[in-house]
Amino acid sequence: MARNLEPSCRQCRKEGMKLFLKGERCVSPKCAMEKRPVPPGQHGLLRRKEKEYGLQLREKQKVKRAYGVLERQFHKIYEEALRLKGVTGDHLLSLLERRLDNVVYRMGIASSRKEARQMVSHRHITVNGKSVNIASYTVKKGDVIAIKENKRELEMFKELKKQKMVMPKWLEFNGEKLKGQILELPQRDDIDLNIQENLIIELYSK
Repeated sequence: MARNLEPSCRQCRKEGMKLFLKGERCVSPKCAMEKRPVPPGQHGLLRRKEKEYGLQLREKQKVKRAYGVLERQFHKIYEEALRLKGVTGDHLLSLLERRLDNVVYRMGIASSRKEARQMVSHRHITVNGKSVNIASYTVKKGDVIAIKENKRELEMFKELKKQKMVMPKWLEFNGEKLKGQILELPQRDDIDLNIQENLIIELYSK
C-alpha cells in the first residue's frame, strides 16, 4: 500500500499550519510549528508570491496531508463528491471526514490519523460488529464503531476508560463500553481545519 513517507513535522511547516499528524506532540512545546514556524529548506524564510494555480495546488496538498491520502485516492473522493447533489466542496470534506481512520481519530481512540490507520489495519476496530481493516472505509449514519472484544485489554485502550473526550457533535463515544456511533453525517460547520475547499474544486475543474 502506497503511503507518504515525508516527515510529519516537515509537512506542517510546508503548509504553514498544524495538521496534527503526530498526536500529543502537536499540542506540546516540542511541536515544530511552535519552534520553527517557517517553511522547511534553506530558502524557507524567503517570501514568494503564489500565483492562482499555486494557491489551489497548495490547498489540495494541505488537505491530502491532513487526512493522509495520496493523489489517486483523493481524486476518487473528488469524483464521488462530484456525483452527489449539492455543493461539491462540502461533499468532498464530508467524505474525507467519514473515512474510518478519521472517525477513529475524531472519537479519541487514536491520538492521530496515522495511529488510527494502524489500528484499523491491525483489525482492532469493528463496524457494526464486523472487523474492518480498510482505513478508507466510508461510515454511514447509525454505524456503531467499537474496539474489538479481544483487543480491549491492550494498554492503549485501557486509558480510554479514564479519559473525558470532546468530539464533534456528529459522533459519540462511550469510554466505558469502548463503543461509539455515527449520530449524523458531518456538515461543513463540523470541520475545524482551516480549508478553502473552493480552491480545490477550481483546480480540478480546469
